[in-house]
Amino acid sequence: SSCLPFLHFAPFFFQVHTFRGPHWCEYCANFMWGLIAQGVKCADCGLNVHKQCSKMVPNDCKPDLKHVKKVYSCDLTTLVKAHTTKRPMVVDMCIREIESRGLSSEGLYRVSGFSDLIEDVKMAFDRDGEKADISVNMYEDINIITGALKLYFRDLPIPLITYDAYPKFIESAKIMDPDEQLETLHEALRQLPPAHCETLRYLMAHLKRQVQPDLLVRMLMFCRH
Repeated sequence: SSCLPFLHFAPFFFQVHTFRGPHWCEYCANFMWGLIAQGVKCADCGLNVHKQCSKMVPNDCKPDLKHVKKVYSCDLTTLVKAHTTKRPMVVDMCIREIESRGLSSEGLYRVSGFSDLIEDVKMAFDRDGEKADISVNMYEDINIITGALKLYFRDLPIPLITYDAYPKFIESAKIMDPDEQLETLHEALRQLPPAHCETLRYLMAHLKRQVQPDLLVRMLMFCRH
């Protein structure tokens, strides 16, 4: 695999915060003066620092589940670090459910499921996480599950194929020489954050098992905005 090892450091998501009672900066250890907006707090891990100190804190956010309130629309790296997984559980669970029902369904990933039920699946993951029930007893139409998976990728704040890496993927697709194309593709993969690369690898392996030869192209539409 061309994916980098899981040493990617997630950035902090600092927001101005008003602290109640005495607080000290967790970076410089000095008192945080003032009555309101004394500093900033990371929405993912809860780190409290001065606003000026936030610019010097190394990107080493370790998200805490109590601060990660949802699955959809959450940064992919933040989500997997909070859950200590390699990939988002919604991707694993949806793909397992799809493959358990068979891969030869007509129009898989092309036919749209009922949008209200897709929204139900989204809310179930946001509410229940890995305990969400997406079984056939709950959602008989497989297009509901494929729709929920596509919606997850569409809602990512940073696309699965990131903005920085996307031009390199396009460049590799235009290269005619197979060896040069493969090397450029490896370079593109190395530009992805590890969680993105691992999720893309898992998704591609799933799509490769499909019977529709054009499915890969269709699904990749949902990997970038």
